[in-house]
Amino acid sequence: MAGMTFWDHLDELRKLLFRVIAVWLVLGIAFFIAMPTIFDDFILAPCNNDFVFYKFLRFIGGYFNLNNDFFTKEFTVSLININLATPFFIHISTAFWMSVVTAIPFLFYEIWKFISPALYPSEKRGVSRAIVIGTVMFYIGALLGYFMVFPLTLRFLSTYQLSSQIDNAISLNSYIDNFMMIVLFMGLAFELPLLTWLLSVIGVIDKSFLKKYRRHAIVAIVIIAAIITPTGDPFTLSIVALPLYFLYELSILMIKNREQEEPDA
Repeated sequence: MAGMTFWDHLDELRKLLFRVIAVWLVLGIAFFIAMPTIFDDFILAPCNNDFVFYKFLRFIGGYFNLNNDFFTKEFTVSLININLATPFFIHISTAFWMSVVTAIPFLFYEIWKFISPALYPSEKRGVSRAIVIGTVMFYIGALLGYFMVFPLTLRFLSTYQLSSQIDNAISLNSYIDNFMMIVLFMGLAFELPLLTWLLSVIGVIDKSFLKKYRRHAIVAIVIIAAIITPTGDPFTLSIVALPLYFLYELSILMIKNREQEEPDA
């Protein structure tokens, strides 16, 4: 972009935004059309006893002769709607959010195209690596949230009873809010290595800092895992806590000590 004026840059940014919005719109329309099938086969799948993770738990229970209800019980949950307009608005909002998540690689590519001409070759390699790693890690976290964390949370909270006189009736709104929150949170949580790398680049933290506060990080990770999946059993906590701790250790491996980055003259 050498020799380009401020208005030229602004025009390029306008074109970028137009392309991104156009892709979001096309994907949003496609998801809106396909939403009834997507809702039944994907979003509502954790409500059914034949969901892949529930089958996995029963397989583990049978293989190791575990008789605990956690591994053996059958599970289904029915949703109710108490608001006339809720299904329509959820139809629209879910299609929109799925289009946004699906278009993340395209968004990152467009941003890369916009900023890459202003970067040095070494900077290009670092930024391109960060974009690829960040995208892959986001989707890994989102998939873990969908296949493990959300089903565990749903199964615990939907069967939890404060009193035998109270029947749990799960509303569609509540289900979707928790579904989106957990899946997106896990996707964002898996951006931890990228975040620490960026903080190390600008000099906020380094490898020694993360090592020094490793014990504090472990306590924080366990607390976060307990909040996300409040079942109280070690198995559930491990499913969330171990990947988060792995990400913390991966963050340590990805960055250097400040002395290594700034050798003495």
